Amino acid sequence: MSISWFVIALAVFAVLVVFSAATVVRQGYEYTLERFGRFVTVLRPGFSLIIPFIDRIGRKINMMEQVLDIPGQEIITKDNAMVAVDGVVFFQVLDAAKAAYEVSDLYVAIMQLTTTNLRTVMGSMDLDETLSKRDEINARLLIVVDQATHTWGVKITRVEIKDIRPPADIVNAMGRQMKAEREKRAAILEAEGLRASEILRAEGQKQSQILEAEGRREAAFRDAEAREREAEAEAKATEMVSSAIASGDAQAINYFVAQKYVEAVREFATSPNSKTIFMPVELSSLVGTLGGIGELVKAARDDGPPPPPKPAPRPAAPKRPGPFETV
Repeated sequence: MSISWFVIALAVFAVLVVFSAATVVRQGYEYTLERFGRFVTVLRPGFSLIIPFIDRIGRKINMMEQVLDIPGQEIITKDNAMVAVDGVVFFQVLDAAKAAYEVSDLYVAIMQLTTTNLRTVMGSMDLDETLSKRDEINARLLIVVDQATHTWGVKITRVEIKDIRPPADIVNAMGRQMKAEREKRAAILEAEGLRASEILRAEGQKQSQILEAEGRREAAFRDAEAREREAEAEAKATEMVSSAIASGDAQAINYFVAQKYVEAVREFATSPNSKTIFMPVELSSLVGTLGGIGELVKAARDDGPPPPPKPAPRPAAPKRPGPFETV
């Protein structure tokens, strides 16, 4: 009976030894193996056997990329402005042994290191730079923190500033400054628009005056050319009439004098100051005069003494127009 209990106890002990020797490491983790308290090796994900009662699991290290939240803190900038800042740090353990035995508390160490360097970087910048150069702050923090954590077997992949909160009075002052700057830009743009408008209007007036002057010049040139041609025609007509007179053609004289007479009457008729025209000269007298001129021309052609001119008939008294009759 005692032997059976001994066998049962021995079997149970063997089972416990087997279970304590078998170790399963989850994916994304690495376990450190210690033998009599001394680090021996690192167990990778999967099934592993260890020596019971001699080896034991030391640290279970998360090998995945992790996020560490940096709590909000107040920082004094270079121009003595107080701002509240918070951020996050992304990191990944590359060497489980170093992360387990080179630093006491990895998470606290990374957080304190990031916080200290955040104060240093932002404390060397003005308020405007801290608000407008977040990428530069992130890059500088990433370089400094990554170099410091390299000996811990940790890779800092990213450092991000989540929020920067200036005091309320500074925010109000910045709002007024932004408003004044925008009003200044608006005034400048409006002035530039008016200037461009005036320049375009002046250019338009200039082109209009140039075109108008060119038009007047062309019109004057055309008028002068027309007068020149009219004068040439008049001279040619006078020359022809003179030739006709020299050749003894009485009809040319009659035509020339009658034309001038008609032109004179037309000028009287078209005068804006004359509404009523009196005709003091009769056509019969004009015809008699033309006849006398014709006789003189004929006599000059025959080279003889001119015959005495016939007395012209006495013109009748001009008829006066009635009160409602116009000529």
